[in-house]
Amino acid sequence: MFEMQTFLGILLVLVVVLLASMFRVLREYERGVVFMLGRFYRVKGPGLIVIIPVLQQMVRVDLRTLVMDVPTQDVISRDNVSVQVNAVIYFRVMDPERAIIQVENYLEATSQLSQTTLRSVLGQHDLDDMLAERDRLNADIQAILDKQTEAWGVKVANVEIKHVDLNESMIRAIAKQAEAERERRAKVIHAIGEAEAAEKLAEASKILATEESAIQLRYLQTLVEIAGDKSSTIVFPLPVDIMKKFTS
Repeated sequence: MFEMQTFLGILLVLVVVLLASMFRVLREYERGVVFMLGRFYRVKGPGLIVIIPVLQQMVRVDLRTLVMDVPTQDVISRDNVSVQVNAVIYFRVMDPERAIIQVENYLEATSQLSQTTLRSVLGQHDLDDMLAERDRLNADIQAILDKQTEAWGVKVANVEIKHVDLNESMIRAIAKQAEAERERRAKVIHAIGEAEAAEKLAEASKILATEESAIQLRYLQTLVEIAGDKSSTIVFPLPVDIMKKFTS
C-alpha cells in the first residue's frame, strides 16, 4: 500500500511538472520558433502558448532592434594609408523562422559579416573620403549588409562609423598639408587683391590725366593728411613735368 502511494505521488509530481512545462509566456517583443520532432512547425507568440513536452521544442527570438559594436579594424585605404576604424550597426530580426533555420547564429554571423564588409568598403576609398564623406560610406556599408543578411531574416537599419584613428606621423603630415593649403589660399587672395588694386589705380590715373587740376587737388589732400600727423616735416610732392622743364 505504501509503495502504491509513493508511486502515485511520484506520478502526480511528474504530471504537474509536465503540465507546467507545457505553458510558456512570450513577451510582446518575443517570438517562439516551434519544432515538432525536429521539423519546423510554426512561429508562436506573443502571449501564452502551449508546447507539447518531448514532441515539441521552442527557440526564443528577440524582435527588438539590437545594437552591435564592430571591433576596431585595421584598414589600408586606396591611397595606402593605414588607419584603424570601428563602427556600430543597428539591426533587428524580421523573420524569426529564417533567423533560426537559415543560419546557425545570426548574431555572430552578422558581427563577422559587418567586420569584413567594413574593411572591404573602406579599403576602396581614399583617406579623405573616410574623413569627409562618412554619410555616403555609412549608406554603402548598410546597403551591402542589408542585402546579404536578408536571407537570414535580418534587417540592417543603420551603420555608423564612429572613429577613424591615424598614427602620429600621418597626423603631422595632414597638419602640414592643411597648413600648406592655407598658405596657398592666402597667397591667391593676396594676388587677387593686388590685381584689383592695380586695376583701380590704372582707372584712377586715367581719370587724373584728363583733368590738370585733379592732380593739384590730390596734392592738397595729401598735405592735409600729412599736417594731421604729429610731425614737423612736411613733404611737398613735386610733379615730374615741372622737373622736366628745368632739366630740358
